[in-house]
Amino acid sequence: MTSTETDVVGAEAWDDAEPEAERDTASVSLWEGDEGGLEYAQRHCLVALLKNRFVSARTHARDWPVLVENEQVIRGRLADLFLELAIDRDREVAWKRQAVSETGSRFPTLLHDAAWTREETLVLVHLRDRLRAGTTGGEARVYVDREDLLRYVAGFRPAHATDVAGDERRARNAVLAVAKAGLLIPTGSDERFEVSEAVEPLLPLDLLRDLLDALREANGTQLETPEDVDLFEEPAAEEQSDEVPADAGESRETGETTQDGEEQA
Repeated sequence: MTSTETDVVGAEAWDDAEPEAERDTASVSLWEGDEGGLEYAQRHCLVALLKNRFVSARTHARDWPVLVENEQVIRGRLADLFLELAIDRDREVAWKRQAVSETGSRFPTLLHDAAWTREETLVLVHLRDRLRAGTTGGEARVYVDREDLLRYVAGFRPAHATDVAGDERRARNAVLAVAKAGLLIPTGSDERFEVSEAVEPLLPLDLLRDLLDALREANGTQLETPEDVDLFEEPAAEEQSDEVPADAGESRETGETTQDGEEQA
């Protein structure tokens, strides 16, 4: 996909609590004057898709089976909003993306494009690499330490860079942004994360190639790739500008309603 679609409203405000009375009701009418046609669980699943970058069996255990059982209904409701439902059944991950007109015209959108920064891009590249290496090695869950991510990003600092403190701050903020996007799952330690299985379907290989190409072009120079980078099975990373152009093949569609301007990275 050309953008990692996110939330229609800031997911930080997402209250996953489900009142017992509403959970058990068999009626689709949930309040006086309610003319909606979906049951509570279906609405909950739809809202989860709209508010979050993705829904997975791992992170949304309640919504995932509802999505699988009611895929056509959910797909239709998203289509009413000019959105498409994308599903990776092998990894059990689903996400929304902007629908594209066959005539090339633009549809109204609830989503907002925001480019990944240089540091965030490097974090994503490393996560995808670690996830692929871990799953290939038979690991059911793949973990990464914060310091490992920071060390990886620091490995791409150009020799002429002098703002070490600023670089470290941007790297730490990048880890926080990727975690906020849901691609790093918290564990019992603030310094250790589980890598979300959504990294690969949300960031396919060709898309990351485009990202790195954009970074190369923006910087105009080349760095040697650290030895542990095997994402593309060949050296493939170079020094970048501070931000990847939003039209360079990958962006965060930090989709909150544009009128509200709320954003979840």
